[in-house]
Amino acid sequence: MSVYKVRYGTPEEFVPSKFAPAPKCEIIEAMPEGLKDMEFKATKRGAIFRMPIEKDTDFFGFGLQLKGINQKGNKITIQNNADPRSNNGFSHAPVPFFITQKGWGIFVDTARYAKFYCGKQKKTVYKDVDLNDKKYVASLSTDELYAVKDFSVDVELIIEIPYAEGADLYYITGEKILDIVMQYNMLGGGGCMPALWGLGGYYRTCGRFNETQALDMAKRIREHHIPCDIYGLEPGWQTYAYSCTYDWDTERFKNYKETIKELTELGFKLNLWEHCYTRPTCTIHDDIFPYCGKSLVFDKGLVPDFTIKEAREIFASKQRDLVNDGVRGFKLDECDGSDITGGWNFPDCDEFPSGMDGEVYHNLLGTLYGQVNKMALGNLRSFQSIRSFGALCSSYNYSLYSDLTDPHDYLRGLVNAGFTGILWTPEVGGNSNTQEELRRRLQTVIFSPQALINAWYIEYMPWEKFGCEEMVKEILDLRMQLVPYLYSKFYEYYRTGKPPVRSVLCDYPGEDFFKNCEDEYLFGDMLVAPIITPAKGREVVLPKGTWYNFFTGEKLEGGKHYIETNDVPVFVRDGDIIPLAKPVEYMPEDVKFEITLRAYGDAKDASFTLIEDDGVTDDTDYREITVTMNDYNIDSFRYEIVGTEEIK
Repeated sequence: MSVYKVRYGTPEEFVPSKFAPAPKCEIIEAMPEGLKDMEFKATKRGAIFRMPIEKDTDFFGFGLQLKGINQKGNKITIQNNADPRSNNGFSHAPVPFFITQKGWGIFVDTARYAKFYCGKQKKTVYKDVDLNDKKYVASLSTDELYAVKDFSVDVELIIEIPYAEGADLYYITGEKILDIVMQYNMLGGGGCMPALWGLGGYYRTCGRFNETQALDMAKRIREHHIPCDIYGLEPGWQTYAYSCTYDWDTERFKNYKETIKELTELGFKLNLWEHCYTRPTCTIHDDIFPYCGKSLVFDKGLVPDFTIKEAREIFASKQRDLVNDGVRGFKLDECDGSDITGGWNFPDCDEFPSGMDGEVYHNLLGTLYGQVNKMALGNLRSFQSIRSFGALCSSYNYSLYSDLTDPHDYLRGLVNAGFTGILWTPEVGGNSNTQEELRRRLQTVIFSPQALINAWYIEYMPWEKFGCEEMVKEILDLRMQLVPYLYSKFYEYYRTGKPPVRSVLCDYPGEDFFKNCEDEYLFGDMLVAPIITPAKGREVVLPKGTWYNFFTGEKLEGGKHYIETNDVPVFVRDGDIIPLAKPVEYMPEDVKFEITLRAYGDAKDASFTLIEDDGVTDDTDYREITVTMNDYNIDSFRYEIVGTEEIK
C-alpha cells in the first residue's frame, strides 16, 4: 500500500488538504508507474487530465452517492447539493476521490466542481474491426440504442477542474479496495473516535415544543425505558432560526439552564439544531460582519468565511457559551445548499474576504463548519449530525443525514459512504405508514453509525400511532447490546482507517456481485441486508465461505439465499466472536457493560479486542483488552465478561 503525490501545473490556494488534519500515512512525492500515462493541460476551461484505463475498470466512491454505486461509464460532478435527484455526482458530501478494482485510486485535491468521466472512448484508428457487423447496428429499443457498444477501442479517464491551472493528484495503491480506502482515510488523519454515548439512541423531539413539552417528552422516554443517550432540540429553541441568533428563546425556554440540568440528570446529552447563517440580531453579528461573504442567506443571514481565523474564533465563542451551559453536541444544518428547492444558498460567484469564490466555499463549508464547531467543544468528544462534508474528513466526529427519506437511498448511502471516509445515517421519523414499515426502517437505523430517530415535525413518538412500543424497545435494546462491538470497530477506524460501515466489496473484491450491490453492507464485520417494505423477505448474497444467521444461528454457505424474517437479515462469519452487552437505557461516564461472548462456528483460535477509555475526551488513554472464548477473565472498569455462548 502506497500514497504518491504528484503536482501538475499550479494548484489553487483553497483546496481540501489546506484545511485537513496532518496525514497519518507516508506520502511519496514521486511519479508512480500508474500515473506515467497521465496527460495534463491547462486550458481556458481549466485543468484537464486524461489517462488511458482498461475497458473493464469499475469506479467506486465520489462521496455520499445516494443514486448509484458503480460509476463506470458515468460523468460525475463533485457539486455540493442538498437534493440529489439523479446519479450525476451531486451530493450532500461530494468527494473528488475514487477507487477502482484494479489496485489503485485517485484523490484530486480540489474544491471545485470537478468533473470525472469514468471511461470515455478514446480517439483511435479502427484497423481490425468490422464496423458493418450487425452487433454495431442500433435497434429500435432505447436500451440498446443508448448502450455502450464494444468497438474494441481504447478507453480513458478524463478529469476536468474548472478555472484551475493545476492540481495535486494523490495516487493510492493497494491489493484490495479496503487497503486503498484505509490509506485515503489515513491521509485525512485517520478515522474518528466518537464519544461512547454517541453510539446510543438518538431522539430529536418536536421543533414546536417549549421547555415543558420537551422535558415531558424526555421524561416519558425514561419512564417507558426507551434506550436513548442523545436528546435533540430543533430550531424552536432559538429566538430566531432562519437565519440564526444562537440565543435561547426565553419566552418558550424561560428556565433553559435548569432544563439543561434536568435533562443531564435524566442521563441525556443535549444536542441543538443550528446553521451558520448569522442574523443581524445575533450578538456576534457586528463582530463577524467583516469576515463574511457578500450575499445573504435565508432572512438577512451572513455567511461567515471560516477560512479566516477571526471568523472561526468569533463563531466558536458563541457556541462555546452553549457548551459551557451543558450542551454536548450540535446538528449542523443547511451547509450544503440547493439549486433545486428554492435556490436558498449563496451563489457560486459570491466573493469572500479570503479570496474564495462561492463555488469553492460550497464544497468546503461543511468541513470548515464542523471544524469550528469542534473548537467550541474543546477537549470533549461528541458524535454529532452534519448536513454536508467533503474530502479528507474521516477524523471528524460527525455523521451525515438528509431530509430525503427513500429507504433505497438510505441503503445506497450506507454502501457508498465507507468508500470515501465519511459516515452516513438513515433515520426514522413520522414517515412510516405502517407498523411494519416502522420496524424495517428502525432495523436499518440500529445497524448504522448513529441510531437516529428524528421526530422534529411530530408531537408524538413515531411508534405511538401504531401502539408498538415493546417492538421499538426490543430493537433499540439490540443497538445497546452492540455498542461495545461498534465502539471497538470505531477504534479500529481511528487507528487504521478501516471504516466501521462499508461496502461488502471492500473486504471481498473477488466477489463480482458486490460491484453493483446497493442493499447489503458490512457493519463492523457482520453482513447486513435490510428488508424494505412491503416485502416480507429478500434474496441475500453471502461471500464465499461459511456464515451464520446472527439471530437464529442457522449455518449458511456463500451464495444466494432467500431469507424471510421479522428480524433484519444479519450474518456473522465462521470463527468470529461478537461481544453482546446487557442493554442499558443510557451510558453515564462510569457505565459498566456486562458482556456475553458469542462465538460463531469454529472460534477456538479467534479473539476480540474491547476498547476501554474514559469515553468522553480527546486526550484519553486507550486500553486494548483482548479476550478469547477460553481466556476472558479481565480486570476492567468498563467491561465484565459474564458468560460465553457458542453457535455451531
